[in-house]
Amino acid sequence: MSLVYLKNKKNGVTYVYESVGYWDKEKKQTRNHRKCIGKLDPQTGELIPSKKYAETIQKLLTHKKRGPVPSVIYQRQFYGATYLFDAIGTKLGITEDLERCFPESYKQLLSLAYYLVLEDRNPMSRFPRWAKTHVHPYGRNLPSQRSSDLFSSITENAKHHFFLLQNKRRIREEFLAYDTTSISSYSKTLKQVKYGKNKDHEPLPQINLALLYGETSGLPVAYRKLPGNIADVKTIRHLLADMDFLKQKKIKLVMDRGFYSEKNINAFFQDHVKFLIGVRTSLKFVRKHLDDVRQSLITRSHYHSGCGLYYESFLTDWDYTEVKKRSGETVKDKKRLYLHLYYNDQKATDDKTAFNKLLDSLEEELQSGRRNPDHEKLYTRYYEWKETPVRGLSLTPKTEAIAKAEKDFGYFALISNGIKDPIEAVEIYRTKDMIEKAFGNLKERLNMRRTSVSSEENLEGKLFVQFLALFYLSYIKKAMSDHGLFKKYTLQELLDEMDIIEQYRQPGGHTHIGELTKKQIDLYRLLGVEPPTMV
Repeated sequence: MSLVYLKNKKNGVTYVYESVGYWDKEKKQTRNHRKCIGKLDPQTGELIPSKKYAETIQKLLTHKKRGPVPSVIYQRQFYGATYLFDAIGTKLGITEDLERCFPESYKQLLSLAYYLVLEDRNPMSRFPRWAKTHVHPYGRNLPSQRSSDLFSSITENAKHHFFLLQNKRRIREEFLAYDTTSISSYSKTLKQVKYGKNKDHEPLPQINLALLYGETSGLPVAYRKLPGNIADVKTIRHLLADMDFLKQKKIKLVMDRGFYSEKNINAFFQDHVKFLIGVRTSLKFVRKHLDDVRQSLITRSHYHSGCGLYYESFLTDWDYTEVKKRSGETVKDKKRLYLHLYYNDQKATDDKTAFNKLLDSLEEELQSGRRNPDHEKLYTRYYEWKETPVRGLSLTPKTEAIAKAEKDFGYFALISNGIKDPIEAVEIYRTKDMIEKAFGNLKERLNMRRTSVSSEENLEGKLFVQFLALFYLSYIKKAMSDHGLFKKYTLQELLDEMDIIEQYRQPGGHTHIGELTKKQIDLYRLLGVEPPTMV
């Protein structure tokens, strides 16, 4: 026996039928007997029983005969993946912390987060359909109006309290990877939607999202929303101020070179923040050391097989400057700084390929007359040209300028005030890739490439739910990576393997699940979760 949902196209009402299968001897095939037992409430998604069906249930419930009540409804819902999320939420303390911060709505928040993880790129409007077929914390439908009210109810205080509680559970000595991404928006009412440097190269206004990620745990720590026209390099001071609420005594940050500036490095020293940051090889103090070792760097004695890199390190001085707030006095000092230089053969090849593609595009733009205003400096840097009525445009590459650019292909540099080992530094820096993957998860799988909400409150709420979903995605992906599961499964294939496990429910409250395969049991354990019991 099962339930069938059919929507009447004329009146829009979804009717619920009790379907019982039987064998038709004449036609020699399975057939079904269907009996209407009611309709779905359009707001809650719950069954409104018909008068006859309600009377039948009442008679069964008041029956005086001893023994078990006969089964009338036999529900079947998908259970395996949401059980996995429940176990992860318990293990990481997400469920407990959410309940403390959002006692009235934490189950709804969890259900929405589960939906975002399981239903790749689907909008929130599809949640009611998913909720009918899955076991989930809230256990009921959440109509679009209710979800909007839920998003609006998420306060800044409750959100930051959740960040703080989660941070207390994490490893305190880990580096925090920090980066930003742009999220395009069609909304004209959001205050922070501005035109800026769109990292997805879309001609739309945007907001920027800054994210902190744990280098050891592989889990998100916190996020903040920024105006779309704020450059990366300008966000550091606000980041340091905002991180006070995490109550972390020793802050250690790892960032790419887009965040480098003398002002930011001085700020890190001033606030006693340990940092590891990428820098351009064109900086004077970097180039000085690089030119000194360029010939000796690419030798066997400087090669590390594990990382596939040539390396060299220097202990140097940073010219520290601080302006006292009260007196306006300028204080200058020398601070210890580690400079790590690296060379990678594959990077050199990739850099050269990318550079030649750039030159190809510059030549095509010049010859076609479709010049890009953003490329004017590049035209002048790498080309000379003459134009005559007969021969048209004649381009001459500037050989010295091109050779100067090619000179640094394959090299990159890191600076730190705390990590003196160059191999340790590059290994920590490479974990920053996690944050790039996190942005990919947010934009692609969690459907955040473009925001369509029209109010600040709804945007804040939706971002928070997507941030919650990122915990589960990050945990699962790290476990899959640690145990080599990506060799056998994509993320979606693994979730599908879990999701097909069903839970069966009878009216008296009795539940049991279907049989688990050995493959499913092994997957649960590799993901750090005990399989559900088949009782």
